[in-house]
Amino acid sequence: MPLFKVCCIASIDEAALALSHGAVAIGLVSAMPSGPGVISESRIREIASWAPRHIRTFLLTAWTEGDAIARQVQGVGANTVQLVDAVPTEVYRVVRERIPGVRLVQVIHVRGMRSLDEALAVAPHVDDLLLDSGNPAATVKELGGTGRVHDWAVSRSIVEQAGIPVWLAGGLNPGNAREAIDTVRPYGLDVCSGLRTAGALDRVKLEAFARAVAG
Repeated sequence: MPLFKVCCIASIDEAALALSHGAVAIGLVSAMPSGPGVISESRIREIASWAPRHIRTFLLTAWTEGDAIARQVQGVGANTVQLVDAVPTEVYRVVRERIPGVRLVQVIHVRGMRSLDEALAVAPHVDDLLLDSGNPAATVKELGGTGRVHDWAVSRSIVEQAGIPVWLAGGLNPGNAREAIDTVRPYGLDVCSGLRTAGALDRVKLEAFARAVAG
C-alpha cells in the first residue's frame, strides 16, 4: 500500500489529525514566492519537535544555496528537506556534508517529457523525488500547492526509471487518489489543498482520502 504525506500542516493539532489517519509524513512550508500553507520557522520548529521520531517531518524550502538550506533545516529541526526549486548539483553535496542525517528530497515540476530527463539527472544525488505541478518559470514562481494535476504518464515513467522512492503530488484529493495510485504506482502520495476546507485540514476529506489510499 502506498504511503501518504499531508502537507501545509499549520499546527500541532493538524499534525496530530493527519497522523491519526495514517499519514507517515507531514509537510511544513517555509517562506515561498507563492502558494498556500506558509508558516513561521518558529511554528515549524514547534511542530517538528512535537512529531514522533518515526514520522518524517518535511521542511519545504525555496532556498537554492547549500549553506542557507542547511542552516534553515538545522534551525527548525526537520528530519527531511524538500527542495521545491531546482538547484545546482553542487548544492546536494554541500547539504549532505552539512546535515548528513537529513533525508534530501527534490521536487520535479512535471511539465512534459523533459521532466523525465530532469528527474533522472537528479535521482543519483537525492533520497527521494517528489513530482508536483508548479511552474518555476512563471513571473511569480509557482513551487507547489497549485491544486493542478499534471500528466501522470510522465510521472509513471519517472517512477519506473528513477530507482529511488517517488512521491506524487499535484491536485490529489479523495476522488482521484486511487486512480493516481493505479496509474502512477508511486512510493507515496502528497496532498495539501485537496484535504482542506476554508484553509483548514478537513477531517471528513482526510478520512475519505485515507480510505482511498487503503483501497
